[in-house]
Amino acid sequence: MRAVTDPVYDLVVIGGGINGCGIARDAVGRGLSVFLCDKGDLAGGTSSASTKLIHGGLRYLEHYEFRLVREALEEREVLLALAPHIIWPLRFVLPHHKGLRPRWLLRLGLFLYDHLGGRKVLPPTRSLDLSRDAAGAPLKPAYRRAFEYSDCWVQDSRLVVLNARDAEARGAVIAPRTACIRAERDGDLWRVTVKPEDGEPRVLSARALVNAAGPWVGEVLSGAVRANTPPHVRLVKGSHIVVRRLYDHDRAYIFQNGDGRIVFAIPYERDFTLIGTTDEDYHGDPAAVRISEGEIAYLCQAVNDYFATPVSPDDVVWTYSGVRPLYDDGATKAQEATRDYVVELDAPEGAAPLVSVFGGKITTYRRLAESVMEKLAGRFTLTPSWTGRAILPGGDLPGGSPAALITELKAQHPYLAPAHVERLVRTYGADTLSILENVGQPDDMGESFGSDLTEREVRYLIAREWARKTDDILWRRTKLGLVTTPEQTEALAAFLARTVPA
Repeated sequence: MRAVTDPVYDLVVIGGGINGCGIARDAVGRGLSVFLCDKGDLAGGTSSASTKLIHGGLRYLEHYEFRLVREALEEREVLLALAPHIIWPLRFVLPHHKGLRPRWLLRLGLFLYDHLGGRKVLPPTRSLDLSRDAAGAPLKPAYRRAFEYSDCWVQDSRLVVLNARDAEARGAVIAPRTACIRAERDGDLWRVTVKPEDGEPRVLSARALVNAAGPWVGEVLSGAVRANTPPHVRLVKGSHIVVRRLYDHDRAYIFQNGDGRIVFAIPYERDFTLIGTTDEDYHGDPAAVRISEGEIAYLCQAVNDYFATPVSPDDVVWTYSGVRPLYDDGATKAQEATRDYVVELDAPEGAAPLVSVFGGKITTYRRLAESVMEKLAGRFTLTPSWTGRAILPGGDLPGGSPAALITELKAQHPYLAPAHVERLVRTYGADTLSILENVGQPDDMGESFGSDLTEREVRYLIAREWARKTDDILWRRTKLGLVTTPEQTEALAAFLARTVPA
């Protein structure tokens, strides 16, 4: 069957991760018509496999990436203001290891970290006596001194979805589960053939094309676009493990390793601790990435050098891995490859432009999107940058904070477990009001799928957040997969099978 031809868009964006959705949001807010597609779910790749941090990247100072660190530090408080329901401050404890970096070097690095990015809201670094502070209790007695500094935590895949929702609200077309199978220049336009998962191909016309396909950026260039130049991409795998909660306080740890890397141990989803990450070159299919036994052993050993109670592979309850599409700068080791983003413009005279995105961090996605707009400024009449001031969906919290809304909703819905209300607000912010609209008793929440997941929430995710499958709901829109039984997952799958539009 012949492909259907659609109207002309200003911009077609390939990739529904944080960079693609951030670019789509920025562009549509500046007056461009935008179509975004992804062959899978939004945040289905690297963007849901991060360490869940909005941070400057303390260790990048050692690689002299001062521009990247400064930009990332500046973005922490910008993003905190835009999405206070899914981003919140987190204190990090950095124990001094006598055999590794000296205390004066740690102090110097943290001094720069405190002052390089114009910190205003987050508290500064302080020194800790681990023999007196609660942060010392889970650690071996040999660790007596530490520093504590600020960064932020983020629900990474939700940040992606909120950018997509805001882009759609402003007029963008968001099309997950829609693959770009071909893109050809036709003078000053691109002819882009896309195919929905369960539909026929369509041909879109676009005045510009953005390749933000993450670890598939090279595949798009060599396959769909059929570019003549090889892509400058280096795929690096990062893996994480999740274990039962290892300590009682709410701070994270950053541990130095003898190989020069660092590993985080972070409070995760109330009852767990997240440990990561690894860094190793990857040469396979990004969709098939999995943690290795060697990586699990590495992460266990890394934290066992510090924690008094050892962690073993048998303690791991979940793992995840992602592939970072770094710009290939020729670094010898994967851990030394730049984490800075690179935006390449291919715009022959008289031809439609192509922008390809390499690298980047979830922290700097908004600034990356602005860089893409700068590359395209000569082709379009753009309004000024705006995303640094526009709150993301759910972030306009009644009472001004998640805590105030939680208190209000607990009083309005006393039949809901307090932990259920807290989870809803920390997931949906002000949009929790939509989920609980006209709810006056437990039965109004509809069918229960365990772990306080109800039909009300699931229907909201289907209608408002493009959720179609169990993984979309249990592992990306929420992390309830950690506490959901196989039987509950099957019940959810059955509900989706009879509810999701064909």
